[in-house]
Amino acid sequence: MTSLRITNVHLIDPELQTIQLGSLTIIDGRIAADDLSAPTLDGRGKYLAPGIVDIGVKVCEPGERHKESFRSAGLAAAAGGVTTMVTRPDTDPVIDSPETLEFATRRAQAACAVHTYQMAALTKGRLGREMTEIGFMQDAGAVAFTDCDSVVSDTKVLSRALTYAQQLGALVIGHPQDPGLSKGAAATSGKFASLRAIPAASPMAERLGLERDLALVEMTGAKYHADQISTALALPALERAKQQGLDVTAGVSIHHLTLNEFDVADYRSFFKVKPPLRSEEDRLAMVAALAAGILDIISSMHTPQDEESKRLPFEQAASGAVALETLLPAALRLYHADQLSLPQLFRAMSLNPAKLLGLPGGSLAQGAPADLILFDPDTPFVLDRFKLHSKSKNTPFDGQRMQGQVLATFVHGQKVYQR
Repeated sequence: MTSLRITNVHLIDPELQTIQLGSLTIIDGRIAADDLSAPTLDGRGKYLAPGIVDIGVKVCEPGERHKESFRSAGLAAAAGGVTTMVTRPDTDPVIDSPETLEFATRRAQAACAVHTYQMAALTKGRLGREMTEIGFMQDAGAVAFTDCDSVVSDTKVLSRALTYAQQLGALVIGHPQDPGLSKGAAATSGKFASLRAIPAASPMAERLGLERDLALVEMTGAKYHADQISTALALPALERAKQQGLDVTAGVSIHHLTLNEFDVADYRSFFKVKPPLRSEEDRLAMVAALAAGILDIISSMHTPQDEESKRLPFEQAASGAVALETLLPAALRLYHADQLSLPQLFRAMSLNPAKLLGLPGGSLAQGAPADLILFDPDTPFVLDRFKLHSKSKNTPFDGQRMQGQVLATFVHGQKVYQR
């Protein structure tokens, strides 16, 4: 029997929404009743919280291991306090069969330092024409089904997939966007995009896409999660759906919570993400919606891109940013700005994503897995992208002053990272 007692720490409980100074005991990989005889680790007054459960991580195996492997992603996750990664199927080839899913699962188990679960594609090849074998994929371990940013534009195909998913109790994750309006867009329409001559799309594209999806969810009764809500225009439809009792949740990326369209400045392609960065008014609306419980989950939307893909004119550059290691310090900006409390942050980063997918973790309750992070929310530092563990270094936070560092990460009671 292995045991450890972490003492003198501020315990962040996202279920009770409390912070209290105390201690926590780990026995055989699980949180247990306090045991004064266990070996101790002095937390020195720092903060202990459930490990982050990050939905929507892209690991580029198979096909593009030069961008990110399970090993490098696992190291980055551990260093960022992410104890569970839920990976996307937008790989090359697409994870749209039990065979490709089982390959990813084996690779993750062999190479990854943290828990890893896989999502599978909703349609074959993510082409929106024919749904995948959802039942077989579920049996092979898929925890959700999504075509990521390839929106299923054929309403009949999507309605059939939602109906089938509902019968199996499977979660469908959508990317709310009208593909016609948003095609080719690299920015949000407005004065800034016009002055920079960047192809842009109206925020209305997100609202239209979300309202279409919610109407189909109402028709089919399926369980649905919107991966990224980024504009205030979409919030009323989401709120109505929840009030109607639909089985609907929604997330927001850390970039849309902490950055806005002006960060693009003079065509800085590291700030090119999908959907594009929004106005400051939209950013503040996302923060308020998270505080009010309209939005449920914060995710990194970790998307590695190599230098050749990013060092291009803004319109041609690939979208996405790495964020496994920057998720926590970026989220702590909201805490330091008195916009969200630490329990609110960890409810959105740990408890809610674990509950959504039915995964262990996200809790400090007795019997819960000892997936934990010990961190100092106040330590200042300047981010150097070349010190990140990810193979790709495409972070918009390079060179920025940040606060908050992970001191240690525990997965099932075992220390997988120490600063």
